[in-house]
Amino acid sequence: MHEMSIAVAVVEQVEAAAREHGMPGVARVRLHVGELAGVVPQALDFCFELACAGTLVEGAVLEAESVAARARCRACAVEWAVGMPPDLGCPSCGGGSVELLSGRELQILDVEWAGLPDVRAGQEG
Repeated sequence: MHEMSIAVAVVEQVEAAAREHGMPGVARVRLHVGELAGVVPQALDFCFELACAGTLVEGAVLEAESVAARARCRACAVEWAVGMPPDLGCPSCGGGSVELLSGRELQILDVEWAGLPDVRAGQEG
């Protein structure tokens, strides 16, 4: 289950960023997870919750957005969704020299901090 190592790495990076910027907590973490990354979303959710325990990230919501795997044929430049399991033969010319354009991502997109004072309260009136 490599989801635990992924969850721990995400929590460590987000917690380091929170400490670096003096943030008291994290409300939400959004990830891009490629179709070919081999990540089971339910396992990642479970592991993320465990990895967050006792950190500044504890209680944060994990939003993992799937990224479809796409490829381009080097011979004829046709692009297609490779699917799962991946089909890396060009659907147009049958060529096997392809470039994988997306689908292997595992990237933190953004983080929403928690516990910040509401600055709007002092601006009204």
